[in-house]
Amino acid sequence: MTVRAVIKGVGHYLPERVVPNSEFEAMVDTTDEWIRTRSGIERRHFAAEGETTSQMGAHAARAALADAGLDIQDIDSIIVATSTPDLTFPSVGTMIQKELGMSHGFAFDVQAVCAGFVYALSNANAQIVSGQAKRILVIGAETFSRIMDWTDRSTCVLFGDGAGALILEASEGAGTAQDRGILSVDLNSDGAYRDMLYVDGGVSSTGTSGKLRMQGNALFRQAVSKLASTAETALEKANITSADIDWVVPHQANIRIIEGTAKKLGLSMDKVVVTVQDHGNTSAASIPLAMSVGKARGQIKQGDLCVAEAIGGGLAWGAVVLRW
Repeated sequence: MTVRAVIKGVGHYLPERVVPNSEFEAMVDTTDEWIRTRSGIERRHFAAEGETTSQMGAHAARAALADAGLDIQDIDSIIVATSTPDLTFPSVGTMIQKELGMSHGFAFDVQAVCAGFVYALSNANAQIVSGQAKRILVIGAETFSRIMDWTDRSTCVLFGDGAGALILEASEGAGTAQDRGILSVDLNSDGAYRDMLYVDGGVSSTGTSGKLRMQGNALFRQAVSKLASTAETALEKANITSADIDWVVPHQANIRIIEGTAKKLGLSMDKVVVTVQDHGNTSAASIPLAMSVGKARGQIKQGDLCVAEAIGGGLAWGAVVLRW
């Protein structure tokens, strides 16, 4: 038998404040039509004053626990993917651990920007397969509204805040592609592309948090090719073809990137879970958020073969193939 990391439950949280595209028209030289045409985004959520990444992550975690029918005492570890922590340290993971009343096990953060949740899933999968943990709460949570330059129309309209979470549980499988759980992972990074997406501040360089900077056109070209490539590699590792895919759950950065990647994979958009129109780019939160919404919509069902793929600053990118 083969140990698999199987999804036991999923949940998400979005801040109450909904920000439509029209709200930006008074801030920068843009229009609702311009934003929709170039990104597919119609609205996004912004955290309230004083609302933090750890608070949103804890909300999503509680929703995932409820969906799984589990208590926090059933969880061995918490892994949080985020690039917008409450503090430089301690980790958001330990803050959520305290908020949920968990004093056992261990918690930590993973930082790979928009690819963070894929990296966190890979880490959680490795811990479960190796026997380090039986059940892991994996969270993606971001407050990107805190690092926006509100004078830069090319970036400030794209991002939103939110959190998503899922619980992975050790389960025995037959070792075939028909097993439920994570079937394969592909991770990549290349620091030569650093200037395409970065924040211009940090503890050891400026002592400030900085603001997000992005070379949108150059990043777009890299994103489509690299996302398709990593998805194909992950499928090959699992001995599966794109024809077997039930759902692609992509990082929700831009509808044109999502459509371009689906086309390269030879897939109809009918097989893609899309939430970018409602949430914008929530970075590491976007995949678990989309998974939770996709399940709630009745799209993703038990036994479905899913591919999650993402690319973010670094550049870092990767894909996970799993059977729900």
